[in-house]
Amino acid sequence: MAKEIKLPQVKIKGNVSVEETLNKRRSVREFKKDNLSLEQLSQLLWAAQGITEKRRGFRTAPSAGALYPMEVYLLSPEGFYRYIPASHSLVIIDQKDLRPPLSEAAFSQDSVALAQADFVICAVYDKITVRYGERGIRYAHIEAGHIAQNIHLQAVALGLGSVPIGAFDDAAVKKLLGLSKECQPLYIIPIGYTE
Repeated sequence: MAKEIKLPQVKIKGNVSVEETLNKRRSVREFKKDNLSLEQLSQLLWAAQGITEKRRGFRTAPSAGALYPMEVYLLSPEGFYRYIPASHSLVIIDQKDLRPPLSEAAFSQDSVALAQADFVICAVYDKITVRYGERGIRYAHIEAGHIAQNIHLQAVALGLGSVPIGAFDDAAVKKLLGLSKECQPLYIIPIGYTE
């Protein structure tokens, strides 16, 4: 059984308004080497896919038919993890720092290697196409956008910077992260303290 890290309780009331985060959000590609706290990572992961309504399992980002075909992975200096929304925890997949090889798979974009956290958003299309057919792929891509925007705005609210990255070698990312055949990477989002 994989080891899980229970994440700290999230805050559902912040000090920064949605309007302020929208106004301040910019793509940031240079980061300080300061580590992110577990509390910050917890808040960012919750913003991505956290449970907001326990009875029905609704999450922070909308999903067609509430099917939630997305998976969120975290790469940090300490290792590689998969986020589990139901328990608000991380499953340790590997304790190696995979940010530098992920940067290579992203056509050597430095921000991926320099960020203290890289979020990788993936889709498992079968979870949504079973109900919506090929149109489900479009719905998954829309959902990825919702998740990404939540992450970017939460980063701003935490005083952090982020950048959306879609330019990468899909096959290289899948191989590096050991993703299943069904799991398709769609986004890489480096996050850290800004220079």
